[in-house]
Amino acid sequence: MRQDTALPQAQQRHRTSAREALEAGPGPHSPGFPPVRSLYIHIPFCFHKCHYCDFYSLVDTRDRQEPFTDRLIRELTALSPWAGRAPLETIFVGGGTPSLLRAEHWARLLDALARLFDLSTIRAGRGEFTVECNPETVTPELMDLLRKGGVDRVSIGAQSFQPGHLKTLERWHDPANVARALDLARTAGIPRQSIDLIFAIPGQTPEDWRRDLSAALDLGTEHLSCYSLTYEPGTAMTARLRRGEFTPAEEETELQMHEVALNLLRSRGLDRYEVSNFARPGAECRHNLAYWRQRDWLAAGPSASAHVAGHRWKNFPRLDDYLSHSDDGFAPITDHELPDAVRAVSERMMTGLRLREGLSSPSLLRDAEAARAGSSARLQAAAMRLAGEGTLHIDGPVWSLTDRGILLADAITVDLMAALDGPGR
Repeated sequence: MRQDTALPQAQQRHRTSAREALEAGPGPHSPGFPPVRSLYIHIPFCFHKCHYCDFYSLVDTRDRQEPFTDRLIRELTALSPWAGRAPLETIFVGGGTPSLLRAEHWARLLDALARLFDLSTIRAGRGEFTVECNPETVTPELMDLLRKGGVDRVSIGAQSFQPGHLKTLERWHDPANVARALDLARTAGIPRQSIDLIFAIPGQTPEDWRRDLSAALDLGTEHLSCYSLTYEPGTAMTARLRRGEFTPAEEETELQMHEVALNLLRSRGLDRYEVSNFARPGAECRHNLAYWRQRDWLAAGPSASAHVAGHRWKNFPRLDDYLSHSDDGFAPITDHELPDAVRAVSERMMTGLRLREGLSSPSLLRDAEAARAGSSARLQAAAMRLAGEGTLHIDGPVWSLTDRGILLADAITVDLMAALDGPGR
């Protein structure tokens, strides 16, 4: 049961804009207010809705890129005071297909970011500015524009290098364009690149997966995100599965693919630093680490989720609503969650255990006990049991998942959350 301390649940749902959510917490000019160091921007446009995707995106038949950019800049203007006077450390632009936004709109967006926020840490190479790109929409003009605007990292959505598997996913790019996109980014001077891949695609074999990983490594990438195909509610992929159009990968096959990735990538110098992410030392995604370490971040664009001073909310996931709600610049929101000590501990376990660095158990146990009496002893007992089962590694004050535990990360998190909740809850 959630232990809300400020407002009952019924009143939480009453909040209608990000302004109300932000003003419910400490203001940017309050004594001791910790400035927010990360920013997520969601650009919803796609030229095709991939069948597996459950992120908010749309094929824009009305050419709303210009009004969207206008609206996004108004929102960023409204949000900027909460970044405080210190520089942003990370920016991540996702979607959708951010690289589908036309160059003239990117130019305006980058100019606005430079005007509204302090980007000195990012421009000095001590931060990170990532933009997701589709291989088909990467152009020399766009890469040059992004680099001049401070972007130092691109994430390329390859998903597979094999046309048959791309067709299953309803991805319509030429695999050869992944190499072309990387070359254009490097030529423009964007120093860091990542590739996204999907495994456990229906009909895919462990050897197919090995070939995809090898193809990505041969392109010189230092970061790979490797996601198991999931069948999310409401997606075309799930509807096709229910109609019997294909057979999902067997659990044993998926486990073999996990092992293939772990062994091959480690042999090539990329280690797993998060359940689905591999990198050479120093090439980790700093923005995503901010999420997993439960840092604060601002969010702009329809469906973008934010976390500030214990408050969480999501911008309403509909472009028409986003465009029409612009009186004060803030976006309409849904699912505003107030600060909650038990939820904060649960989320720290859920995200922290995904990381190779693991959790600091002394601070976790202290906060758990403060949130719910008796939970510290229950969590310690659960951790010892999981260690005995070979899924949790206890190294002094640090708890981390073993290679076997990573395959059971969700179940382990549920187990620890049950210990936090206690008997009878």
